[in-house]
Amino acid sequence: MKPDTTLTILSVLAVVLMAVHLSQDIVFGYDPSGPSNLTGVAILAVWLYAALALSGRRSGYMILVIGSFFAAMMPVIHLSGRGIRAEVLTSAGGPFFLWTMFALGVSGAVALVLSLQGLWRLEGSVWRALLWTVITIVAGAGFFGSLIYFR
Repeated sequence: MKPDTTLTILSVLAVVLMAVHLSQDIVFGYDPSGPSNLTGVAILAVWLYAALALSGRRSGYMILVIGSFFAAMMPVIHLSGRGIRAEVLTSAGGPFFLWTMFALGVSGAVALVLSLQGLWRLEGSVWRALLWTVITIVAGAGFFGSLIYFR
């Protein structure tokens, strides 16, 4: 299977798992329900567009790097700090919540590596691509971090 095909499949899977995970966060009370969740819908739409329509392009790879990074970090975010509440773990949906989180982390980590490899394979200056990747990751992390921190 070609790396770009694998990256597309993993990215679509990660988008689906992230949508399931975000809905589980609302159901289990980690995030309040309301219009603020439409930001997540917009982010998932851009991520899905990058996976399907921008496949093989530098802009697509950069968006996939950001999305895959946050997908890979989801288990770290949930398991650090306060962790997962006991009532979530003992509920009927607790095991599926954990499975979704770990499947999201694994698919995100592999998609991250494949998207970085895709950037590496593009013609042109490799160093320029790496520089823009780092800038994109830092800018995306700052943006999403501010969304999480300033709720």
